[in-house]
Amino acid sequence: MASHSGLLTVMERAARKAGSKLRRDFGEVEHLQVSRKGPADFVSKADHQAEKTLVEELQKARPDWGFLLEEGGVIEGDPSKPRWIIDPLDGTTNFLHGIPHFAISIAVEEPLYGGKREVTTGLIYQPVTDESYWAEKSRGAWRHDQRLRVSARRDLADCVIATGIPFMGHGNMAEWTRVFGAVAPSVAGIRRFGAASLDLAHVASGRYDGYWESGLQPWDVAAGLLLVREAGGFASDFRGGDQAIERKEVIAGNDAIHSKLHKLVAGALR
Repeated sequence: MASHSGLLTVMERAARKAGSKLRRDFGEVEHLQVSRKGPADFVSKADHQAEKTLVEELQKARPDWGFLLEEGGVIEGDPSKPRWIIDPLDGTTNFLHGIPHFAISIAVEEPLYGGKREVTTGLIYQPVTDESYWAEKSRGAWRHDQRLRVSARRDLADCVIATGIPFMGHGNMAEWTRVFGAVAPSVAGIRRFGAASLDLAHVASGRYDGYWESGLQPWDVAAGLLLVREAGGFASDFRGGDQAIERKEVIAGNDAIHSKLHKLVAGALR
Protein backbone atom coordinates (compact mmCIF):
# COMPACT_ATOMS: atom_id res chain seq x y z
CA MET A 1 0.00 0.00 0.00
CA ALA A 2 1.31 3.43 -0.92
CA SER A 3 1.24 6.00 1.84
CA HIS A 4 1.27 9.68 1.08
CA SER A 5 1.82 12.77 3.16
CA GLY A 6 -0.67 14.57 5.33
CA LEU A 7 -0.62 17.35 2.75
CA LEU A 8 -1.91 15.03 0.06
CA THR A 9 -4.56 13.76 2.44
CA VAL A 10 -5.77 17.36 2.76
CA MET A 11 -5.73 17.78 -1.03
CA GLU A 12 -7.61 14.56 -1.70
CA ARG A 13 -10.24 15.32 0.91
CA ALA A 14 -10.86 18.73 -0.67
CA ALA A 15 -10.94 17.29 -4.21
CA ARG A 16 -13.42 14.58 -3.23
CA LYS A 17 -15.71 17.07 -1.51
CA ALA A 18 -15.72 19.36 -4.56
CA GLY A 19 -15.89 16.35 -6.88
CA SER A 20 -19.02 14.96 -5.27
CA LYS A 21 -20.80 18.23 -6.02
CA LEU A 22 -19.52 18.25 -9.60
CA ARG A 23 -20.70 14.67 -10.04
CA ARG A 24 -24.17 15.65 -8.79
CA ASP A 25 -24.26 18.72 -11.04
CA PHE A 26 -23.04 16.67 -14.01
CA GLY A 27 -26.12 14.51 -13.60
CA GLU A 28 -28.26 17.61 -14.12
CA VAL A 29 -26.52 18.82 -17.28
CA GLU A 30 -28.47 16.58 -19.66
CA HIS A 31 -31.72 18.19 -18.47
CA LEU A 32 -30.45 21.63 -19.48
CA GLN A 33 -29.43 20.89 -23.06
CA VAL A 34 -32.65 22.38 -24.46
CA SER A 35 -31.45 25.88 -23.58
CA ARG A 36 -28.36 27.44 -25.09
CA LYS A 37 -27.96 29.82 -22.18
CA GLY A 38 -29.06 27.44 -19.44
CA PRO A 39 -26.28 24.84 -19.55
CA ALA A 40 -23.52 27.44 -19.85
CA ASP A 41 -24.82 29.40 -16.88
CA PHE A 42 -25.26 26.20 -14.91
CA VAL A 43 -21.74 25.00 -15.64
CA SER A 44 -20.30 28.38 -14.69
CA LYS A 45 -22.01 28.10 -11.32
CA ALA A 46 -20.76 24.53 -10.89
CA ASP A 47 -17.22 25.64 -11.75
CA HIS A 48 -17.25 28.53 -9.29
CA GLN A 49 -18.87 26.44 -6.56
CA ALA A 50 -16.21 23.74 -6.94
CA GLU A 51 -13.48 26.36 -6.66
CA LYS A 52 -15.15 27.88 -3.59
CA THR A 53 -15.27 24.46 -1.92
CA LEU A 54 -11.62 23.78 -2.70
CA VAL A 55 -10.47 27.16 -1.37
CA GLU A 56 -12.50 26.80 1.82
CA GLU A 57 -11.21 23.30 2.53
CA LEU A 58 -7.58 24.08 1.75
CA GLN A 59 -7.61 27.34 3.71
CA LYS A 60 -8.76 25.45 6.79
CA ALA A 61 -5.64 23.29 6.61
CA ARG A 62 -3.12 25.90 5.44
CA PRO A 63 -4.55 29.35 6.26
CA ASP A 64 -1.37 31.28 5.37
CA TRP A 65 -0.89 29.80 1.88
CA GLY A 66 -1.83 31.74 -1.25
CA PHE A 67 -3.74 30.59 -4.33
CA LEU A 68 -3.47 30.80 -8.11
CA LEU A 69 -6.98 30.00 -9.33
CA GLU A 70 -8.48 29.62 -12.80
CA GLU A 71 -11.65 31.47 -11.85
CA GLY A 72 -10.65 33.59 -8.87
CA GLY A 73 -7.19 34.71 -9.94
CA VAL A 74 -4.57 35.28 -7.25
CA ILE A 75 -5.26 35.17 -3.53
CA GLU A 76 -2.18 36.44 -1.76
CA GLY A 77 -0.68 34.46 1.10
CA ASP A 78 2.57 34.49 3.04
CA PRO A 79 5.21 34.85 0.27
CA SER A 80 7.61 32.62 2.19
CA LYS A 81 5.07 29.76 2.15
CA PRO A 82 3.85 27.55 -0.72
CA ARG A 83 0.77 28.38 -2.76
CA TRP A 84 -1.97 26.29 -4.31
CA ILE A 85 -2.49 26.17 -8.10
CA ILE A 86 -6.02 25.02 -8.84
CA ASP A 87 -8.25 24.19 -11.78
CA PRO A 88 -11.64 23.32 -10.26
CA LEU A 89 -13.07 21.95 -13.51
CA ASP A 90 -10.64 21.07 -16.28
CA GLY A 91 -12.73 19.98 -19.25
CA THR A 92 -15.55 22.50 -18.85
CA THR A 93 -16.75 22.03 -22.43
CA ASN A 94 -16.98 18.27 -21.90
CA PHE A 95 -18.96 18.88 -18.71
CA LEU A 96 -21.29 21.27 -20.54
CA HIS A 97 -22.03 18.68 -23.23
CA GLY A 98 -22.52 15.74 -20.89
CA ILE A 99 -19.20 14.11 -21.82
CA PRO A 100 -17.84 12.31 -18.72
CA HIS A 101 -14.23 13.43 -19.06
CA PHE A 102 -13.21 16.23 -16.70
CA ALA A 103 -11.09 16.63 -13.60
CA ILE A 104 -10.05 18.69 -10.60
CA SER A 105 -6.35 19.61 -10.58
CA ILE A 106 -4.50 20.80 -7.46
CA ALA A 107 -0.77 21.52 -7.25
CA VAL A 108 1.49 22.86 -4.51
CA GLU A 109 4.15 25.31 -5.65
CA GLU A 110 6.95 26.05 -3.19
CA PRO A 111 9.18 29.15 -3.20
CA LEU A 112 12.90 28.65 -3.85
CA TYR A 113 15.89 30.91 -3.44
CA GLY A 114 16.22 33.67 -6.02
CA GLY A 115 12.49 34.11 -6.56
CA LYS A 116 12.01 30.82 -8.38
CA ARG A 117 9.22 28.40 -7.59
CA GLU A 118 8.84 24.63 -7.91
CA VAL A 119 5.82 22.32 -7.96
CA THR A 120 6.40 19.59 -5.39
CA THR A 121 2.98 17.98 -4.94
CA GLY A 122 0.16 17.33 -7.37
CA LEU A 123 -3.26 15.70 -7.42
CA ILE A 124 -5.67 15.13 -10.31
CA TYR A 125 -9.10 13.75 -9.45
CA GLN A 126 -11.63 12.46 -12.00
CA PRO A 127 -15.03 12.59 -10.24
CA VAL A 128 -16.90 10.36 -12.71
CA THR A 129 -14.45 7.43 -12.58
CA ASP A 130 -13.33 8.19 -9.00
CA GLU A 131 -9.69 7.97 -10.14
CA SER A 132 -7.20 9.88 -8.03
CA TYR A 133 -3.73 10.49 -9.48
CA TRP A 134 -1.09 11.93 -7.19
CA ALA A 135 2.61 12.65 -7.03
CA GLU A 136 5.12 14.05 -4.58
CA LYS A 137 8.61 15.10 -5.59
CA SER A 138 11.05 12.18 -5.36
CA ARG A 139 8.28 9.82 -4.19
CA GLY A 140 6.90 8.70 -7.54
CA ALA A 141 3.50 8.98 -9.20
CA TRP A 142 0.49 6.92 -8.28
CA ARG A 143 -3.14 6.16 -9.17
CA HIS A 144 -4.67 5.33 -5.82
CA ASP A 145 -2.16 2.72 -4.52
CA GLN A 146 -0.78 1.69 -7.92
CA ARG A 147 2.65 2.99 -8.90
CA LEU A 148 2.61 4.66 -12.31
CA ARG A 149 5.22 4.39 -15.04
CA VAL A 150 5.24 6.03 -18.44
CA SER A 151 4.90 3.86 -21.52
CA ALA A 152 7.93 1.79 -22.50
CA ARG A 153 7.33 2.09 -26.26
CA ARG A 154 10.29 3.45 -28.19
CA ASP A 155 8.99 3.64 -31.76
CA LEU A 156 6.59 6.44 -32.72
CA ALA A 157 4.88 4.10 -35.17
CA ASP A 158 3.53 2.14 -32.18
CA CYS A 159 2.45 5.20 -30.20
CA VAL A 160 -0.82 6.97 -29.44
CA ILE A 161 -0.20 10.66 -28.84
CA ALA A 162 -2.54 13.13 -27.13
CA THR A 163 -2.92 16.80 -27.98
CA GLY A 164 -5.25 19.77 -27.77
CA ILE A 165 -6.73 21.45 -30.84
CA PRO A 166 -7.15 25.23 -31.20
CA PHE A 167 -10.76 26.39 -31.36
CA MET A 168 -12.72 29.60 -31.64
CA GLY A 169 -10.68 32.39 -30.10
CA HIS A 170 -8.11 30.05 -28.55
CA GLY A 171 -4.76 28.90 -29.87
CA ASN A 172 -2.78 29.25 -33.06
CA MET A 173 -4.39 27.05 -35.72
CA ALA A 174 -1.67 27.63 -38.33
CA GLU A 175 1.06 26.57 -35.90
CA TRP A 176 -0.92 23.56 -34.67
CA THR A 177 -1.60 22.45 -38.25
CA ARG A 178 2.12 22.46 -39.06
CA VAL A 179 2.90 20.37 -35.99
CA PHE A 180 0.02 17.97 -36.66
CA GLY A 181 1.24 17.56 -40.22
CA ALA A 182 4.66 16.55 -38.90
CA VAL A 183 3.49 14.23 -36.12
CA ALA A 184 0.45 12.45 -37.61
CA PRO A 185 2.24 10.50 -40.37
CA SER A 186 4.70 9.11 -37.81
CA VAL A 187 2.37 7.72 -35.12
CA ALA A 188 -0.30 5.07 -34.64
CA GLY A 189 -2.93 7.56 -33.55
CA ILE A 190 -3.66 11.03 -32.18
CA ARG A 191 -6.32 11.71 -29.55
CA ARG A 192 -7.97 14.92 -28.36
CA PHE A 193 -10.11 14.43 -25.25
CA GLY A 194 -10.32 18.00 -23.98
CA ALA A 195 -8.73 17.99 -20.50
CA ALA A 196 -4.99 18.68 -20.32
CA SER A 197 -4.68 17.50 -16.73
CA LEU A 198 -6.04 14.07 -17.62
CA ASP A 199 -3.91 13.93 -20.78
CA LEU A 200 -0.81 14.28 -18.61
CA ALA A 201 -2.15 11.82 -16.03
CA HIS A 202 -2.64 9.32 -18.83
CA VAL A 203 0.89 9.87 -20.10
CA ALA A 204 2.12 9.20 -16.56
CA SER A 205 0.10 5.98 -16.42
CA GLY A 206 1.19 4.78 -19.88
CA ARG A 207 -2.25 5.06 -21.45
CA TYR A 208 -0.86 7.65 -23.83
CA ASP A 209 2.70 7.37 -25.09
CA GLY A 210 3.19 11.11 -25.55
CA TYR A 211 1.55 14.51 -25.60
CA TRP A 212 1.98 17.98 -27.01
CA GLU A 213 -0.05 21.15 -26.62
CA SER A 214 0.37 24.93 -26.47
CA GLY A 215 -1.69 27.79 -25.08
CA LEU A 216 -1.81 26.16 -21.65
CA GLN A 217 -2.24 27.89 -18.30
CA PRO A 218 -0.41 26.94 -15.07
CA TRP A 219 -3.54 25.43 -13.52
CA ASP A 220 -3.96 23.18 -16.59
CA VAL A 221 -0.60 21.47 -16.25
CA ALA A 222 1.12 22.12 -12.89
CA ALA A 223 0.02 18.85 -11.27
CA GLY A 224 0.23 16.82 -14.49
CA LEU A 225 3.81 17.80 -15.28
CA LEU A 226 4.91 16.54 -11.86
CA LEU A 227 3.02 13.28 -12.43
CA VAL A 228 4.80 12.66 -15.73
CA ARG A 229 8.24 13.38 -14.30
CA GLU A 230 7.66 11.28 -11.19
CA ALA A 231 6.45 8.42 -13.41
CA GLY A 232 9.85 8.39 -15.13
CA GLY A 233 8.91 10.58 -18.07
CA PHE A 234 10.19 13.81 -19.56
CA ALA A 235 8.21 17.03 -19.96
CA SER A 236 9.54 20.19 -21.57
CA ASP A 237 8.59 23.25 -23.55
CA PHE A 238 8.74 23.14 -27.36
CA ARG A 239 12.42 24.11 -27.26
CA GLY A 240 13.26 21.15 -25.07
CA GLY A 241 13.79 23.36 -22.01
CA ASP A 242 12.22 23.40 -18.57
CA GLN A 243 9.97 26.42 -19.13
CA ALA A 244 6.76 24.53 -19.95
CA ILE A 245 4.62 26.51 -17.51
CA GLU A 246 6.20 29.85 -18.36
CA ARG A 247 6.02 29.32 -22.14
CA LYS A 248 2.55 27.71 -21.95
CA GLU A 249 3.58 24.71 -24.06
CA VAL A 250 4.31 21.06 -23.30
CA ILE A 251 5.88 18.02 -24.90
CA ALA A 252 5.74 14.89 -22.72
CA GLY A 253 6.60 11.21 -22.96
CA ASN A 254 9.29 8.73 -22.03
CA ASP A 255 12.87 9.68 -22.90
CA ALA A 256 12.80 8.22 -26.42
CA ILE A 257 9.32 9.42 -27.39
CA HIS A 258 9.86 12.85 -25.88
CA SER A 259 13.05 13.25 -27.90
CA LYS A 260 11.39 12.15 -31.14
CA LEU A 261 8.33 14.33 -30.57
CA HIS A 262 10.55 17.29 -29.78
CA LYS A 263 12.41 16.88 -33.06
CA LEU A 264 9.14 16.76 -35.01
CA VAL A 265 7.60 19.73 -33.21
CA ALA A 266 10.74 21.86 -33.36
CA GLY A 267 11.22 21.03 -37.04
CA ALA A 268 7.63 21.97 -37.87
CA LEU A 269 7.98 25.33 -36.14
CA ARG A 270 11.25 26.42 -37.75
